[in-house]
Amino acid sequence: MLSRHQIEIVQSTLPLLESAGTAITEHFYGRMFRENPELKDIFNLSHQHSGQQPVALFNAILAYARYLDNPAVLAQAIERIAHKHTGFQIRPEQYDIVGHHLLETIRELAPDAATPEVLDAWGQAYGQLAAIFIGREEEIYASAEQAAGGWRGKRRFRLVAKTAESELVTSFVWSPVDGGPVMDFKPGQYLSLSVSHPSLAHHEYRQYSLSDAPNGNTYRISVKRESGTPAGQISNYLHDHVDVGDELDLLPPAGDFFLDVDADTPVVLLSGGVGLTPLLSMLNQLSRSGHRAPVHYLHACENGRQHAFRDQVASLARDQEHIHSFVWYREPLAEDRIDQDYDATGLIDLAPLRDSILRDDTQFYFCGPLAFMRAVYRQLKDWDVDDARLHYELFGPHQTLTGE
Repeated sequence: MLSRHQIEIVQSTLPLLESAGTAITEHFYGRMFRENPELKDIFNLSHQHSGQQPVALFNAILAYARYLDNPAVLAQAIERIAHKHTGFQIRPEQYDIVGHHLLETIRELAPDAATPEVLDAWGQAYGQLAAIFIGREEEIYASAEQAAGGWRGKRRFRLVAKTAESELVTSFVWSPVDGGPVMDFKPGQYLSLSVSHPSLAHHEYRQYSLSDAPNGNTYRISVKRESGTPAGQISNYLHDHVDVGDELDLLPPAGDFFLDVDADTPVVLLSGGVGLTPLLSMLNQLSRSGHRAPVHYLHACENGRQHAFRDQVASLARDQEHIHSFVWYREPLAEDRIDQDYDATGLIDLAPLRDSILRDDTQFYFCGPLAFMRAVYRQLKDWDVDDARLHYELFGPHQTLTGE
C-alpha cells in the first residue's frame, strides 16, 4: 500500500512528466521493444507508427499519477484496459517487464530528478496498479473459462461464411473446430483474433466487434478494409487471404461496452461508418428479445456503396413497428439519388430528430470515427443528456471526446 509520502512524491513529478510530453512514452516503447522484442507480437505496431499508442499511454500515466489517492475515479478506465489486455493474453510476468522499462525511462530521461526515493515511489505506485490489473484480468479469464461454451486462451475456429456487406466491409462467420457450443456475449463486445502468417512481420492480435446477436454456435465479425498509411495489416489479410474453410485461433469475447437495458427502456443507437458493427449486434438483440420501447437506429456513412447492412436494417424497421431507422450520406452518389436509400445528406445532425429520440430515460449508444463521436457527444450534451445515459466505444487506443 502506498504511503501518503510516496503519493506526494509521485504527484510532485507531474510537472516534469507534462513538460516531457509523449517523449516519455516514445522512449519507453523504444527501449522495451529493443530489449524485449518478443512483445512486438502483442502490441499493435500500427498504433505505434501513428503515434496513437504513445499518446494514450502518456495520458494514462498522468491520470494514474493524478488520482493515486482516489483510484475509484479510474475504475472505468481500468475495466476497459483490463478487457483489452485479456484479448492479448497478457500474463502477470509481463507486468514486471513493463515496470522495469518504465522506471528505466524515468531514470534515463530525468537523471537529476530520478532519486532513489522517487524511483522507489514510482515502483510502488506501478506495482499497486499492476496488482489491480492482474487481479481483474484473472477474473475475466476465469469467467470466460467457466461460462457455458467458454474457454481460456486460444481456441481454434473455422471460417464458415464470408460475405461482402459493402465495398469496404466484409463479414466473417466463425465456428469452433471442436464442434462444441460457444459462450454468449453481451451485444457490443468484441472478439480477439490471433493471427500468424508469413506475410506478417510479427504475430498479431486484433479485436473486432461482434456484429450479430449471440446464438450459441457461431460468432460473426464485420471488418472494414483499412487503407491509408500504414494500411491495416490484419484487415487486409482477412479480406485478401482468409477464405471459407480456413482456421484461426480466437480468444473469448470481452469488452466493457455493451447493451444493458430492460425491455421498457428507449434506446438510440448511433453509428458512423464501420462503427455500426457493435450497434448492429445490439439492434439484432433488441429485435429478437421482445423489446417493447422504441429503438432508433441512426447511421451515417459516405454513400450507398459504403452502406453496410442496409437491407437488413431496412427490413427490421419495416417489420417491427418499434424499430426506426434514419440514415445520412455525406456525399451521395448519382445512383444513391435514384434509389433514395438515405434520409439526409451531409454530417450527422440530430436536431430534426430531437422530439422523436429524446426522452428522460433514453439510453444512447454510439460508435464511429473520432470526429463523428465528438459531434454526437456535443449534440447530446447540448441537450443536457446526463453522462450516465451516454455509452460509447472508440476503436483503437482510448481518446477523449471532450477535447479537440
